[in-house]
Parts: sequence; C-alpha cells; structure tokens
Amino acid sequence: MSTIPEMNGETLEQKLKNGENITVIDVREDEEVEEGMIPGAKHVRLGDLQDRYTELDKEDNHVVVCRSGRRSMKASEFLKENGFANVTNLEGGMLGWPGDVSKK
Repeated sequence: MSTIPEMNGETLEQKLKNGENITVIDVREDEEVEEGMIPGAKHVRLGDLQDRYTELDKEDNHVVVCRSGRRSMKASEFLKENGFANVTNLEGGMLGWPGDVSKK
C-alpha cells in the first residue's frame, strides 16, 4: 500500500485558483501533453524523471499527474524515496481534471 496522499481534481483546481504554491508535475508522454495540460504544469516524462528530478525543489509542494493516476503514483513514490517531503498524486489523473487545459 502506498503512503502517497491523493488529491482529486476539484481540490487541486481550487487550490491553484486560490494561489496556493503548488508545483504540478505532468509525467505523461509528449503526445499526451500535446492534447493539453494543467496550466502552469511542468512536463517531465516519467521515463526522464530519474535524470531530471534534481531540477525540482524538494521543499515545494508537488502534485504529480498522468492520464489516469498510475504512472504519477510511481513518480510520486520515486520523488518521496529521493527526499521530497510534500508529494501528492492527482487521483484519476487528467481523466479526473475538471479545469481548463493549456496547449504546448
């Protein structure tokens, strides 16, 4: 059982609208991201995360997102194992995201 907390799309959308300091990390593949991503999200493909996680600030609040929530849970666990204290998985991924999306 994972120890990673989850947040639903409505809660994340509200937190972002309220200006909370959250770094959204989208771990989907390039072609998935082309269909749209959460505005302001940072795109780091799951396959690249091992090489790029040092670009992220360990002190930030991170919400990790993929299409349905499975890959982002793997990414969240990886970040937690590498010293990231505040990592949350987006429950249901982009399939559960109710808000606007931005195109790359």
